[in-house]
Amino acid sequence: MLLGYLRQLAEADLEAPVAECVISVPCYFTQAQRQAYLDAAAVAGLRPLRLMHDLAATALGYGLYRSDLGGPGGPTYVAFVDVGHSDTQVAVVAFDVPGMKVLSHGFDADLGGRDFDEVLFEHFADEFKDKYKIDVTGNVKASMRLRAACEKAKKVLSANAEAVVNIECLMEEKDVRGMIRREEFEKLCAGLLERVVEPCKKAMVDSRIEFDRLHSVELVGSGSRVPAIARVLAGFFRREPSRTLNASECVARGCALQCAMLSPTFRVREYEVQDANPASIGFCTIEGPISTLSSKPLFQRGHPLPSVKVATLHKNSTFKLDAFYVDENELPPGTSTEVGSFQIGPFQAHTEKSKVKLRIRLNLHGLISVESAALVDDDQSNANSADSMEVDSNGEMGDTSRSGKLIQRQDLPIIESIYGAMSKQELLEAQEQETQLAYQDKLMERTKDRKNALESYVYDTRNKLSERYRSFATDSEREEISFNLQQTEDWLYEEGDDETEAVYTSKLEELKRLVDPIENRCRDEEVRAQAMRELMKCIADHRMAAKSLSNPEQDAVESECTKAEQWLREMSQLQETLPKNVDPVICSHEIKKKEQELNMLCRNIVRHRGSPARGEDHMHTADRD
Repeated sequence: MLLGYLRQLAEADLEAPVAECVISVPCYFTQAQRQAYLDAAAVAGLRPLRLMHDLAATALGYGLYRSDLGGPGGPTYVAFVDVGHSDTQVAVVAFDVPGMKVLSHGFDADLGGRDFDEVLFEHFADEFKDKYKIDVTGNVKASMRLRAACEKAKKVLSANAEAVVNIECLMEEKDVRGMIRREEFEKLCAGLLERVVEPCKKAMVDSRIEFDRLHSVELVGSGSRVPAIARVLAGFFRREPSRTLNASECVARGCALQCAMLSPTFRVREYEVQDANPASIGFCTIEGPISTLSSKPLFQRGHPLPSVKVATLHKNSTFKLDAFYVDENELPPGTSTEVGSFQIGPFQAHTEKSKVKLRIRLNLHGLISVESAALVDDDQSNANSADSMEVDSNGEMGDTSRSGKLIQRQDLPIIESIYGAMSKQELLEAQEQETQLAYQDKLMERTKDRKNALESYVYDTRNKLSERYRSFATDSEREEISFNLQQTEDWLYEEGDDETEAVYTSKLEELKRLVDPIENRCRDEEVRAQAMRELMKCIADHRMAAKSLSNPEQDAVESECTKAEQWLREMSQLQETLPKNVDPVICSHEIKKKEQELNMLCRNIVRHRGSPARGEDHMHTADRD
């Protein structure tokens, strides 16, 4: 629903359909969480071009428009620290002329601005318990109000030496007041401030960059405004953090730039964006783990994103390949290390020398997949013949082996089972449910609009009936309309409080049928006088233009003008004899129609004259069409 609502906002602003997007995710998200984002986007009708790490997006927005980064002297290294509402992330990025490369990630998934708010909450909860004898923690509503006040106090402390918390009727009808100084707040947060440094240490160690090689430290995130955080980071990085980026919008800006770079709709200058794998991913079969020649996982922490590995296994029958996170310490506490499993087959090799070649991809989203699997049978055949040929499983001729070996290649099916991923059927059901919920939301919105329109119409009509419409309605009409307005108002606040859109629409139409005749009289009265003046001016213009015509034509124009003038005079006199609260005998639209008829008749007269050029010029000055 959230992504669907964001899509609606984007489409309303762009006035065009939106499907392609780039979504930011924390670097510590596992495969299951990333897959859940992709599933949610598919349900919302979006097509993510990339799941991008928050600080990779921040770095892209930082480096794309800077021409002073990198060059002959080598890359420029920048550390980015994002202290958000619920987590803290750190990344060290190398910028060079062709683009940027994320060297390392660090994070604390449970440290953010809300933890500093919680410190203030616990402090004032204890203070109010001693001072006012109330336990705020046992009351949900009081806790919410105190937390909101503590968040405000934290913002005040970012620019002031002290902050006051003052809440009326917090609990048991007691007004509370408390004060805290910045020094005291920082002492209470000492443990949190120590934790801020830990992901920075991890990122710097993994990047293998010395502190003196850092160009700058960019501090972003809504929680970074606490002065003590900047001071602690300055002590660790041995330099003052910079705040050249918009702390709240830098991630969204980077995602927008990446989306433009990946989309064929926009043209953006070439700029390479290479992210890093935040956690090592390994594979194993029933026999044991699969590793590189140096006994390391296939995709180590810090490995470039995206990337592809080719693994060769000696298998001669169906087997299962399991993917997992190698080190649970590289993940948030309590996170499952399971990624998924891939069944290769079914197949049965004909020789014991058969091998299975796997093409394994770590894609732009940070997701692992086995792209292809192929069975390769390698038999010694016709070794002395230089003209032997390799035939694949499809019977097509391939390359000839120099050693005279006949190599047979057979593509194998892959059955993928990703931990936490939705099946195709579940995805279809979710999309259908999303459509139904969106329809219900629209229906509720339309129903609310109809109800508000009916309520507004009741109040607006009642005011107009006693003022603007008063002289245009008879006593009986006013009484009937007033009675119906009152009945509708009572109905709205009683049994009509929760009705359907059709019922509200029907009620509104019933009232309009009573009020429309009066409204039409009032509206026509206002425009009728102007229409009369325009017709009289039209008559005068035609008479003036007719002076240049011959006598027969002049007489014909004068005759038509006289008829129109006489008609208008008679109808005006008749209208003046009638009260305003009855339907008019002449309406403004009839007067405008008469003006159009006069223009047409006079134009036809001019068209039949001997020398049309001069006369038509005069006529066109009078023709209001």
